Amino acid sequence: MDIIENKVAKSGLITIDLEKFDAQQEIVSFDLKDYLHMELILREKEFRTALDETDWSQYEGKAVAVFCSTDAILAHWAFMLVSSKLFGIAARVHFGTPEQIRFQMIRDNLRTHDWSQYSGKRILLKGCSDKELPAGIYLEAQMHLQPVADRVMYGEACSFVPVYRAPKKTKAST
Repeated sequence: MDIIENKVAKSGLITIDLEKFDAQQEIVSFDLKDYLHMELILREKEFRTALDETDWSQYEGKAVAVFCSTDAILAHWAFMLVSSKLFGIAARVHFGTPEQIRFQMIRDNLRTHDWSQYSGKRILLKGCSDKELPAGIYLEAQMHLQPVADRVMYGEACSFVPVYRAPKKTKAST
């Protein structure tokens, strides 16, 4: 009788699911176009009035992405005024689209992770996740892993793409 052997478990391969670094906070949009005349023109008095009439409680405890989705030319103070209204209400306020903010938040999580635990290890960055992650997150993870890992691969244990392999140490370099 043949014994079924789990070669993946024996390989010492460590799988990292980058989804665990995803933003844990809800990210909501604040599009300035909705506060502009004809979605293009910033009229200070109308803009201030519209902001004063906004129910800011809807942003409580959330990460807010502040941006303008039209080609309006806006003074910098317009963004500052929005952030002054969100101060003390929103958990975080960022300039950019929700997708850009999500990327920044994941990148921040990657940057605070202890990568030294993967020193000399064979690492597999999981390719299939429940959530679609920005491609740049894989780039960011690779930049953290390469200085410490022996090997970095992408995909699944049964089918992966080699990305990086540390140079073999010669006797002269040891």
